[in-house]
Amino acid sequence: MEYSPPPLFKQGAPARVKVTVFALIAIVLLVVDARMNLLATVRQVAATVLYPVQMAALMPREALGSMGGYFSSLSTLQREVRELKSQQLVAARQVQHAQYQMAENAHLRRLMEAREQLPVKTLMSEILYDARDPSTRRIVLDRGSRAGVVLGLPVVDHAGVIGQVTRVFPFTSEVTLLTDKDQAIPVQVLRSGLRSIAYGRGQSGQLDLRFVAQDADIQVGDILVTSGLDGMYPAGLAVARVTQVEKAAGSFGRVVGLPLAGIDRNRQVLVIMSQMPLPPRPPAETAHGGRRLPKMEPVPQPPLPANPLPPQAPPATAAGVAPAGTPPGAAVQGAATPGAGAQPSPVQRPPLQGAAPAAAPAAAQGAPLFTPGSRVTPTPTPPPAGP
Repeated sequence: MEYSPPPLFKQGAPARVKVTVFALIAIVLLVVDARMNLLATVRQVAATVLYPVQMAALMPREALGSMGGYFSSLSTLQREVRELKSQQLVAARQVQHAQYQMAENAHLRRLMEAREQLPVKTLMSEILYDARDPSTRRIVLDRGSRAGVVLGLPVVDHAGVIGQVTRVFPFTSEVTLLTDKDQAIPVQVLRSGLRSIAYGRGQSGQLDLRFVAQDADIQVGDILVTSGLDGMYPAGLAVARVTQVEKAAGSFGRVVGLPLAGIDRNRQVLVIMSQMPLPPRPPAETAHGGRRLPKMEPVPQPPLPANPLPPQAPPATAAGVAPAGTPPGAAVQGAATPGAGAQPSPVQRPPLQGAAPAAAPAAAQGAPLFTPGSRVTPTPTPPPAGP
């Protein structure tokens, strides 16, 4: 019994015959299309019909290509962002440096203008750092004794006084600011001419005018300048502006000022190299006629008498009875001769009762109280009375 293969697996013409037939048909179509251009319409219709199939077939390739482009563009954008940020930082740093240089140049220009207006020699200096003590208001400059800086020189900027040199080293110097609590400067109100002394208030950065009278002519907004009376600061330099005036019930008022100089802002300052000497003292006052007044001297004390006064007489003589035979002017009993050791007394005593009247003028004229050759007779003492 023979079994034939199913119709699906039945083979027709051989494969070589089919290849040959189809090849001939393709060659004929190519020649006809090239010679007569008869298949252009067929080609357009086929392209139109097969376009969706073509796009669906190309979609995986387009998706892979777009994915690669997306990741490459993302990395490129991230790289560009990083570069732009770094360029922005560099530009910002350059802008800040340019702004700092512009501010510094403007400040230096103002310093040069102030330097030309000052009548004394000045030295340009730069602030290195603040002092290490936080309880004081001091700065350190880059100029020292080798540059000619000495103690006491004032330091200013284009706006006013900053402080005073209080310590000098070979290459650096230390400046105490006006706001330091141990610093004081003589000032004068520019509007009214009132003179006073401004003291620093420490960390508050302000100045205080102490011992100001209640009726003093000073107002808020007045400008305080140096008076020049101390011989250290040139007169007319701006110091501070009055910001507060309080008149209490006591004897003195309270005046507070804010410094005009850039004490905590500027970097460059001027050191005034020459101190202002005080004018010489005026000559001694003279009378209207042009003659010098006599020099005042203490009044001398009057001299004491040359001879001592007679001592007090004994009780028997003091009764007023002079011994018989006593010559006029003779001394009574108990009188001592000059140089016998009696001390002079500054108090003059009245003469004894019963003495000769000529003895008093003689003693007053400095003559001796007795006549040479006279003899003093003792007075007998009566015996005591019996019971």
